[in-house]
Amino acid sequence: MKSHLIFIGAPGSGKGTQASKLVADKGFKHISTGDLLRAEIAKKSALGIEVKQVMDEGKLVSDDLVIRLLQANIDLNASQYIFDGYPRNLAQAQTLDKEVLKGYPATSVYFEINTTKLVERLTNRRTCKDCGAIYNLISKNPKVIGTCDQCGGTNLVQRADDHEDVIKNRLKVFQETIDPVLKYYQDLGRLMKINAEQAPDEIFKMISSKL
Repeated sequence: MKSHLIFIGAPGSGKGTQASKLVADKGFKHISTGDLLRAEIAKKSALGIEVKQVMDEGKLVSDDLVIRLLQANIDLNASQYIFDGYPRNLAQAQTLDKEVLKGYPATSVYFEINTTKLVERLTNRRTCKDCGAIYNLISKNPKVIGTCDQCGGTNLVQRADDHEDVIKNRLKVFQETIDPVLKYYQDLGRLMKINAEQAPDEIFKMISSKL
Protein backbone atom coordinates (compact mmCIF):
# COMPACT_ATOMS: atom_id res chain seq x y z
CA MET A 1 0.00 0.00 0.00
CA LYS A 2 1.14 3.53 -0.75
CA SER A 3 2.22 5.64 2.23
CA HIS A 4 0.78 9.11 2.77
CA LEU A 5 1.86 12.22 4.66
CA ILE A 6 -0.01 14.50 7.06
CA PHE A 7 1.62 17.93 7.39
CA ILE A 8 1.11 19.68 10.72
CA GLY A 9 2.53 23.08 11.57
CA ALA A 10 1.67 26.65 12.46
CA PRO A 11 0.88 29.15 9.70
CA GLY A 12 4.12 30.03 7.92
CA SER A 13 6.10 27.03 9.13
CA GLY A 14 6.90 25.95 5.56
CA LYS A 15 4.38 23.19 4.91
CA GLY A 16 3.37 24.58 1.52
CA THR A 17 6.97 24.89 0.33
CA GLN A 18 7.75 21.27 1.18
CA ALA A 19 4.48 20.03 -0.29
CA SER A 20 5.34 21.73 -3.59
CA LYS A 21 8.78 20.07 -3.63
CA LEU A 22 7.32 16.63 -2.93
CA VAL A 23 4.69 17.08 -5.64
CA ALA A 24 7.34 18.08 -8.19
CA ASP A 25 10.06 15.58 -7.23
CA LYS A 26 8.23 12.59 -5.77
CA GLY A 27 4.84 12.63 -7.48
CA PHE A 28 2.74 13.26 -4.38
CA LYS A 29 -0.65 14.95 -4.67
CA HIS A 30 -1.21 17.94 -2.39
CA ILE A 31 -4.56 17.95 -0.60
CA SER A 32 -5.57 21.32 0.82
CA THR A 33 -9.11 21.27 2.16
CA GLY A 34 -9.54 24.94 1.29
CA ASP A 35 -8.63 24.28 -2.35
CA LEU A 36 -10.94 21.25 -2.44
CA LEU A 37 -13.83 23.30 -1.08
CA ARG A 38 -13.37 25.97 -3.74
CA ALA A 39 -12.99 23.39 -6.53
CA GLU A 40 -16.11 21.51 -5.49
CA ILE A 41 -18.14 24.73 -5.42
CA ALA A 42 -16.81 25.64 -8.89
CA LYS A 43 -17.90 22.20 -10.22
CA LYS A 44 -21.42 22.88 -8.88
CA SER A 45 -21.67 19.28 -7.72
CA ALA A 46 -24.31 18.30 -5.18
CA LEU A 47 -21.63 18.39 -2.48
CA GLY A 48 -20.35 21.72 -3.77
CA ILE A 49 -23.83 23.26 -3.63
CA GLU A 50 -24.18 22.04 -0.04
CA VAL A 51 -20.78 23.50 0.89
CA LYS A 52 -21.59 26.83 -0.79
CA GLN A 53 -24.84 27.13 1.13
CA VAL A 54 -23.02 26.62 4.43
CA MET A 55 -20.33 29.17 3.54
CA ASP A 56 -22.86 31.71 2.20
CA GLU A 57 -24.58 31.56 5.58
CA GLY A 58 -21.29 32.46 7.23
CA LYS A 59 -21.00 29.11 9.00
CA LEU A 60 -17.94 26.90 9.38
CA VAL A 61 -17.85 23.83 7.15
CA SER A 62 -18.47 20.83 9.41
CA ASP A 63 -16.01 17.98 9.87
CA ASP A 64 -18.58 15.66 8.27
CA LEU A 65 -18.64 17.76 5.10
CA VAL A 66 -14.83 17.90 4.96
CA ILE A 67 -14.59 14.11 5.30
CA ARG A 68 -17.15 13.61 2.53
CA LEU A 69 -15.17 16.06 0.41
CA LEU A 70 -11.97 14.07 0.95
CA GLN A 71 -13.69 10.76 0.24
CA ALA A 72 -15.04 12.15 -3.05
CA ASN A 73 -11.71 13.50 -4.28
CA ILE A 74 -8.97 11.01 -3.39
CA ASP A 75 -7.97 7.51 -4.42
CA LEU A 76 -5.54 6.14 -1.85
CA ASN A 77 -4.69 3.15 -4.06
CA ALA A 78 -3.74 5.22 -7.08
CA SER A 79 -1.77 8.10 -5.56
CA GLN A 80 0.27 9.24 -2.58
CA TYR A 81 -1.20 12.26 -0.81
CA ILE A 82 -0.05 15.07 1.44
CA PHE A 83 -2.84 16.23 3.74
CA ASP A 84 -2.13 19.89 4.49
CA GLY A 85 -4.09 21.93 7.04
CA TYR A 86 -6.20 18.99 8.16
CA PRO A 87 -6.50 17.64 10.81
CA ARG A 88 -6.48 20.69 13.10
CA ASN A 89 -7.64 18.98 16.29
CA LEU A 90 -7.75 15.54 17.92
CA ALA A 91 -11.29 14.69 16.79
CA GLN A 92 -10.36 15.45 13.17
CA ALA A 93 -7.20 13.32 13.43
CA GLN A 94 -9.21 10.36 14.70
CA THR A 95 -11.91 10.82 12.05
CA LEU A 96 -9.33 11.09 9.26
CA ASP A 97 -7.89 7.74 10.30
CA LYS A 98 -11.26 6.06 10.68
CA GLU A 99 -13.23 7.45 7.74
CA VAL A 100 -10.60 8.28 5.09
CA LEU A 101 -7.28 6.48 5.62
CA LYS A 102 -8.92 3.28 6.93
CA GLY A 103 -5.67 1.50 7.68
CA TYR A 104 -3.54 3.00 4.91
CA PRO A 105 -0.07 3.94 6.24
CA ALA A 106 0.38 7.65 6.91
CA THR A 107 3.11 9.58 8.71
CA SER A 108 2.44 12.89 10.42
CA VAL A 109 5.20 15.47 9.87
CA TYR A 110 5.30 18.26 12.45
CA PHE A 111 7.08 21.46 11.40
CA GLU A 112 8.57 22.83 14.63
CA ILE A 113 9.54 26.50 14.63
CA ASN A 114 10.12 29.24 17.21
CA THR A 115 7.11 31.57 17.54
CA THR A 116 9.26 34.70 17.24
CA LYS A 117 10.72 33.38 13.99
CA LEU A 118 7.23 32.70 12.67
CA VAL A 119 6.00 36.21 13.39
CA GLU A 120 9.06 37.62 11.61
CA ARG A 121 8.60 35.27 8.66
CA LEU A 122 4.90 35.99 8.20
CA THR A 123 4.98 39.77 8.65
CA ASN A 124 7.56 39.89 5.85
CA ARG A 125 5.61 37.61 3.51
CA ARG A 126 4.32 39.12 0.27
CA THR A 127 1.95 37.48 -2.22
CA CYS A 128 1.54 38.24 -5.91
CA LYS A 129 -2.08 39.28 -6.31
CA ASP A 130 -2.04 38.15 -9.96
CA CYS A 131 -0.70 34.58 -9.75
CA GLY A 132 -0.41 33.77 -6.02
CA ALA A 133 3.41 33.36 -5.91
CA ILE A 134 4.81 33.90 -2.42
CA TYR A 135 7.92 35.90 -1.48
CA ASN A 136 9.61 37.04 1.72
CA LEU A 137 11.32 40.39 2.22
CA ILE A 138 14.03 38.73 4.33
CA SER A 139 14.68 35.33 2.79
CA LYS A 140 13.11 35.22 -0.68
CA ASN A 141 12.88 38.54 -2.48
CA PRO A 142 11.89 38.48 -6.16
CA LYS A 143 14.83 38.96 -8.59
CA VAL A 144 13.53 42.44 -9.38
CA ILE A 145 12.20 44.14 -6.26
CA GLY A 146 8.45 44.61 -6.48
CA THR A 147 8.03 42.42 -9.58
CA CYS A 148 6.83 38.80 -9.54
CA ASP A 149 9.36 36.33 -10.97
CA GLN A 150 6.62 34.06 -12.29
CA CYS A 151 4.14 36.36 -14.03
CA GLY A 152 5.84 39.76 -14.11
CA GLY A 153 3.06 41.35 -12.07
CA THR A 154 3.87 44.32 -9.85
CA ASN A 155 1.10 43.86 -7.34
CA LEU A 156 2.94 42.16 -4.44
CA VAL A 157 0.80 42.59 -1.35
CA GLN A 158 0.72 41.69 2.33
CA ARG A 159 -2.23 39.48 3.18
CA ALA A 160 -4.66 40.83 5.78
CA ASP A 161 -3.94 37.82 8.02
CA ASP A 162 -0.17 38.47 7.88
CA HIS A 163 -0.33 41.51 10.17
CA GLU A 164 1.35 40.96 13.54
CA ASP A 165 -1.74 41.10 15.80
CA VAL A 166 -3.64 38.67 13.55
CA ILE A 167 -0.64 36.32 13.35
CA LYS A 168 -0.23 36.18 17.13
CA ASN A 169 -3.90 35.28 17.55
CA ARG A 170 -3.67 32.55 14.87
CA LEU A 171 -0.61 31.08 16.59
CA LYS A 172 -2.38 31.12 19.96
CA VAL A 173 -5.34 29.19 18.53
CA PHE A 174 -2.96 26.72 16.84
CA GLN A 175 -0.99 26.01 20.02
CA GLU A 176 -4.15 25.45 22.06
CA THR A 177 -5.35 22.64 19.79
CA ILE A 178 -2.22 20.97 18.41
CA ASP A 179 -0.69 19.22 21.47
CA PRO A 180 -3.37 16.48 21.69
CA VAL A 181 -2.94 15.85 17.93
CA LEU A 182 0.82 15.43 18.30
CA LYS A 183 0.36 13.09 21.27
CA TYR A 184 -2.15 11.02 19.26
CA TYR A 185 0.32 10.45 16.41
CA GLN A 186 3.26 10.02 18.80
CA ASP A 187 1.42 7.27 20.69
CA LEU A 188 0.74 5.52 17.38
CA GLY A 189 4.42 5.77 16.39
CA ARG A 190 3.51 7.88 13.36
CA LEU A 191 5.03 11.26 14.23
CA MET A 192 8.11 12.81 12.58
CA LYS A 193 9.33 16.13 13.99
CA ILE A 194 11.21 18.49 11.67
CA ASN A 195 13.20 21.57 12.63
CA ALA A 196 11.42 24.03 10.33
CA GLU A 197 14.01 26.76 10.93
CA GLN A 198 16.45 25.00 8.59
CA ALA A 199 16.89 25.88 4.92
CA PRO A 200 14.07 24.46 2.73
CA ASP A 201 16.46 22.14 0.86
CA GLU A 202 17.71 20.63 4.13
CA ILE A 203 14.15 20.04 5.32
CA PHE A 204 13.31 18.40 2.00
CA LYS A 205 16.30 16.05 2.30
CA MET A 206 15.23 15.08 5.81
CA ILE A 207 11.62 14.33 4.81
CA SER A 208 12.73 12.46 1.66
CA SER A 209 15.12 10.28 3.66
CA LYS A 210 12.23 9.07 5.81
CA LEU A 211 9.88 8.19 2.97
